[in-house]
Amino acid sequence: MRRRILRDRVLAWSAAGVVVAALAWLLLLSPVLALQADEVAVRVEGDRAVVDVTAVTTILTNLAGTPLPRLDTVGVRREVLDVPGVRAASVTRSWPHGVLVTVVARDPVAAVPEGGGYALLDAEGVQVGRSDDAPKDLPVVTVPLDDPAAMTAVLLVLQQLPADLAADVTGASAENQDAVRLSLSDGTTVEWGSADQSALKAAVVRTLRASKAAAGVKVYDVSAPTLPITRS
Repeated sequence: MRRRILRDRVLAWSAAGVVVAALAWLLLLSPVLALQADEVAVRVEGDRAVVDVTAVTTILTNLAGTPLPRLDTVGVRREVLDVPGVRAASVTRSWPHGVLVTVVARDPVAAVPEGGGYALLDAEGVQVGRSDDAPKDLPVVTVPLDDPAAMTAVLLVLQQLPADLAADVTGASAENQDAVRLSLSDGTTVEWGSADQSALKAAVVRTLRASKAAAGVKVYDVSAPTLPITRS
């Protein structure tokens, strides 16, 4: 009886070992759950033009044949973040053979004159592209080359502008971080000052431009938004 019990236990352990080994082979080594190149999908949120989608896809297609359970999604995400124009990314397995990469693009908010062309910058000052001509839909920014704080202030102001006002901005400049100036499409100028209280300043500019007194105004000074000044 003892021998029979021992034999049954050995057989049970052996069977369990075979099942575990088979599952391990199935999940980690076999092609049953392997990544297929044609099952790689890339979704871009934001300006697709600034992201090299082919570069993102290539990162995954180079891993074709790797079983999905063994796919290092953290490492893949790090590689995707290194692709120019990518601000954020997530990598999700799509069973049984695919991967979905969701990319958040670095949308350009300003164009900066550089080397006979224009560098396109996002709200964090990261270059996401380049153009030979000044883009019609982006303000051209001019700041002292040796004052990164001024550039940061301008980009922060542009990022915080409401959509309707941002659409009217054709240019921006700053002598320093406390002297941001915006040029509008109607030929007027907004002396914005620092990036502080941008929401209030935007509301004041809207109100001033909508008033009857706006006729003939050339400059809106909202650097002190509770005491705005207009100049003709």
